[in-house]
Amino acid sequence: MSRAALRLGLIYGSSRRGRFCDIMGQWVQLRLAQSGMFDIDLVDPQQIDLAALLHQEDCPTRQALRRRLADADCFILVTPEYNHGYTAATKLIIDAASREWAEKPVAFVSYGGISGGLRAVEQLRLVFAELHAIALRDSVSLANAWRATDADGRLVPGSETSQAMDVLIGQLHRWARTLRQVRQVDTAMASTQTQ
Repeated sequence: MSRAALRLGLIYGSSRRGRFCDIMGQWVQLRLAQSGMFDIDLVDPQQIDLAALLHQEDCPTRQALRRRLADADCFILVTPEYNHGYTAATKLIIDAASREWAEKPVAFVSYGGISGGLRAVEQLRLVFAELHAIALRDSVSLANAWRATDADGRLVPGSETSQAMDVLIGQLHRWARTLRQVRQVDTAMASTQTQ
């Protein structure tokens, strides 16, 4: 990808061992790679010291995560639904930063039981609105997602889910490109005002 490529933070919303999030996330990564529209940075809570985020206000873990989020032009959050809501790991990652989320689009790929994770997504929309992020309307939701795996444990969703993912990728690219231009104009204006 070129230096001007859009950078996408792909956030896994589960830190549990044996999580289904890996299967969902690998499918999302494959679809993103096939699109060729983004450079992908995988933000995996299993690879982050979540205890440091919980107990230390300004630590190397938080600083590193904030830099990664700041570098992203957009995000996809792959989220399960636990007890009608999103996970503690997701909340820790979101709350580790503030301005780094602003004026950037966030898309959701959710999974769960009969609801397909949609209740978690609706709660996340409110959280991201507070951070001035743009939660996309288009999303992908898989009810009883484990039923859509093949003998090798790979996700093989139906055509409607695949089409929804195509729409999500297209909308995310459009919004990420547009909002990057907005941030560049804002940065240029702020720079001019300080001179």
